[in-house]
Amino acid sequence: MAAMDGVTTAPGLRTGAPHPGMGFREFVAIIAAMMMANALAIDSMLPALPEIGHALGTTTDNQRQWIITAYLLGFGGAQILYGPLADRFGRKPVLLAGLGIYALASLVAMASGAFGIMLAARAVQGVGAAATRVLAVSIVRDCYSGRKMAQVMSLAFIVFLAVPVVAPTLGQLIMLVAPWRFIFLFLALFGAAAALWVLLRLPETLHPADRMPIAPGRVAAAFRFALSNRLAVGYMLAMALMMGSLFGFINSAQQVFADTFRAPHLFTTVFAGIAVAMAAASMLNARLVGRFGSRRISHGALLGYIGFAVLHAALALSGHEELWSFALLQAAMMFCFGLTGPNFGAMAMEPLGHIAGTASAVQGFVTTFGGALIGFFIGQQFDGTTAPLMLGFAACGLLALGMVLFAERGQLFRPRQAG
Repeated sequence: MAAMDGVTTAPGLRTGAPHPGMGFREFVAIIAAMMMANALAIDSMLPALPEIGHALGTTTDNQRQWIITAYLLGFGGAQILYGPLADRFGRKPVLLAGLGIYALASLVAMASGAFGIMLAARAVQGVGAAATRVLAVSIVRDCYSGRKMAQVMSLAFIVFLAVPVVAPTLGQLIMLVAPWRFIFLFLALFGAAAALWVLLRLPETLHPADRMPIAPGRVAAAFRFALSNRLAVGYMLAMALMMGSLFGFINSAQQVFADTFRAPHLFTTVFAGIAVAMAAASMLNARLVGRFGSRRISHGALLGYIGFAVLHAALALSGHEELWSFALLQAAMMFCFGLTGPNFGAMAMEPLGHIAGTASAVQGFVTTFGGALIGFFIGQQFDGTTAPLMLGFAACGLLALGMVLFAERGQLFRPRQAG
């Protein structure tokens, strides 16, 4: 690892600057824009789910959750392909292809007249967005490592996590002046604008000497290494479980406000407040991670998440759940989630810098595809109360703790000794 101009850079980037021609702030901003494409595709349509379901002939409220889950399955499943492609052809061309698929699929979803076509378009939209997830992590890992990488990811997460604050309101505002289909037009335009920004400003961060041919043996070896490193696997599985609880909340949030609390008009406001808690946590993490380290912050936050989830489950099972208690406890849980996400991701990538593209793809596939299935299962248990959701969140937190203990050989808060 070399220090260049006061910046900690990854050894794979053999250049005088971590991202030539682009300042640090613009670099963080473009990484955040990549991550925003995914968040917008999920959150902007949450207020529109009832209208989309009605227009396309869904028969049950829980069936509408497929509009979210189909996207997440495409988003998670395709990531396994982008890693080897990014390691062979470079980050920039693969990212541009993904953004193009994202924009075109958004237009197909806009024009869909049947629920099946909508789900297919959403899955393909997720396939395109998967490039932004894999390439965002790979590009950051090309340029930075360790605590500096966690700091960059946290700063990008501030913007990424701000999207849920405004995206549902944005979707609601679009429906006030136009049909729900214009939400997908907005997504298509965003994807096209992001592609233009990448084309004009983002340098290629993968050095030619680090390109890996798409040879089955070498790809299999990279997959095998990414799936056999104890530290990487443990944090990857912990993140999958945490993502499962997040997706379970997203799948069910609109129904909770409409059916449980009979307050659909408060959905965007309370959802935004919960998202603010996540963004605040990521901002705090960016300030503190360099001082206290990823492990102290994320391990403490995970224990806090479990405590809040168990308390929330107990309250729901007792029948005393109210809208204010739901909002406060969910915000507390998501605050803790915001302190685990970027740190778990950074620690999972720590030993895999030499295969960053493939490793990011493997981890993205497991965390998103696995998280989508877990979240869909949790969401499908919705019965008009919050109890099934809270029990699912508590279970995810406890299992994630088990994975962290596995990764660190039973030790919390302190780096595991090498060897």
